Amino acid sequence: MFFKRFLCSHTAARRHHQHGKQWSVKQVTNSNFSEALQEIKDCIFNSDFVAVSLQKTGGHSATWQRILPIDTAETAYMKVKDAATRFQILQFSVCPFSVKGSKLIAHPFNFHVFPRDELKVGMPSYSFSCQSSYLSSMAREGFDFNACIYNGISYLSKAQESAAKIQTGNLSPVSGTVEPSSVYSVADTIFMERIESRVKNWIRACKDSNKTEDALISSLRKLVAGSEVFGSRPSLTIDVCSERQVPLVIEALKEFVDVVPLHVTAKGVGVQAVRAVLTSSKEDKTLLEKEIQDTEHQQRKLVRGFREVIDLISTSQRPVVVHNSLYDLAFIHSKFQAPLPSTMDEFKNSLLSLFPHTLDVNHLMKEIGPFDKMNNVQAALSYLERRFSAPIDMDISNQAEETENTNTHGHNVLRVCQLFVKLCSILKIPLEFPEGERITQLAPSLQRTSNTFSSKVHTADDDGVGIRSGNSEKVRTDNLVFLWGLKNRKSSRNLKNLICDSYNVLSEEFDVRMLDRTCAVVVFWNAGVLDRFLGLVEGSGGEGLRCARYNTYRRVCESGLWKADLAECFDEALDESEALSRTEAKLEESVIYWNDDEMINLDDL
Repeated sequence: MFFKRFLCSHTAARRHHQHGKQWSVKQVTNSNFSEALQEIKDCIFNSDFVAVSLQKTGGHSATWQRILPIDTAETAYMKVKDAATRFQILQFSVCPFSVKGSKLIAHPFNFHVFPRDELKVGMPSYSFSCQSSYLSSMAREGFDFNACIYNGISYLSKAQESAAKIQTGNLSPVSGTVEPSSVYSVADTIFMERIESRVKNWIRACKDSNKTEDALISSLRKLVAGSEVFGSRPSLTIDVCSERQVPLVIEALKEFVDVVPLHVTAKGVGVQAVRAVLTSSKEDKTLLEKEIQDTEHQQRKLVRGFREVIDLISTSQRPVVVHNSLYDLAFIHSKFQAPLPSTMDEFKNSLLSLFPHTLDVNHLMKEIGPFDKMNNVQAALSYLERRFSAPIDMDISNQAEETENTNTHGHNVLRVCQLFVKLCSILKIPLEFPEGERITQLAPSLQRTSNTFSSKVHTADDDGVGIRSGNSEKVRTDNLVFLWGLKNRKSSRNLKNLICDSYNVLSEEFDVRMLDRTCAVVVFWNAGVLDRFLGLVEGSGGEGLRCARYNTYRRVCESGLWKADLAECFDEALDESEALSRTEAKLEESVIYWNDDEMINLDDL
């Protein structure tokens, strides 16, 4: 009883209503999605920027699986890729906005999404993971999980939509114009002539059936001609043996002005046939084409669902403003574009085709000072308000319905807008554009941070990390050693004392940080000290300690060993490496028996 009340009641929402700002955010579910879609389309194309914020079912399953200061761009991406694949988006907040003087004009929408299998094809998702802390936080804010599950907006990614079209099989209009070939083979010409002859006989049979004749004779005439019915209109299905024959059929049907061709796709294959539909007049043909277009539009809306909003943002080419861009953009790519690629560079290239400009407020914050510990947008806003004078007036244009729970969900996207505009005001970055003109080029300060997806800026050959958050000193990954088998030494101070006492290393020559309760990372400021330490640990057994270099950590992230304890992941990675080494050694030691008498001399052939 208590659990049900905690998850579904609006008690927490009312409490938030009393203490939160009176911001009005339009809540969008499946019931009002169609009308909200046109509304947000106008808002996006009439605004200069689009801010987004996601509410997910989880972010990481263990402490070390968060993005850490020791992570390079690639290892950070591997962690985010795993999270985006396993967890799900339940709320997607979108806020198109513009700036006029000191006024922020915002149009916030909060979409409730859920991956239902609308087409019964096993997509978008059979299952997803949930992190209890995330769900508890949403429940405290009054999130209605029942409404999300039963009335949330479903979707398919672009890749899933293409697969669904093949799996479901349906009728689709012939898109575009088929260019006639200048040269046809003899077989092509004969095939097209047979199609034309068959269609002529079919049309004649359909028109003759309108005359007064015996019903049995009329039915036999249609049966011989292969006539079917599409709605109330006669139709003829023309089978094809390959995709190459499809344009030949379309070209042959051009001779018949009253015929509308349709592609027939079958489950698991491409175009299986072309269906010719006979209309009674020019007006009837126009009406049929409109009916087909409307049906396709409705089917497309059903298949794409919430992805229509993502496509609108992409088409508008507006800069996308986010907080923690790597996480949010990886989730967006995974759910609405395609499965995440294997490398960070491939991810960047793919994402650029979706959003040409993405701006992370975290990078703008670093232009002012060290904000590494301020991962919360509200904390960053409070910091700026205490130290800088940059007043921003919020003008929310699309007021939500009074019956909606307007003071609970979607506020974070407004805070992202507010933080972005405040930062640009402090940094003297212009955001206002002349009336009727849209942004064509970002300001230089924004251009520097555009499309930067990691927790810090990396170049292609950058192999530096930080040993602690807030430390600007770059450390090469070659200087890092991972230690585990710590027994009762569960603090950085205890472990540092052990290293100093047991291995004759000065405390000034290294630093230690715990990554989780089982594993620590040690940075050596001198490569010679590091090599001496590794030799001592490996030679003495290290009192149960085990160690590994950064390449092993990179291999752990790449191989998907996402266990709760990092030490267990290292053990498995080293065991696999030793097994592989033994296999390679056996292959190298393999022998053959050479016998000249059994060799074939090609000169003798």
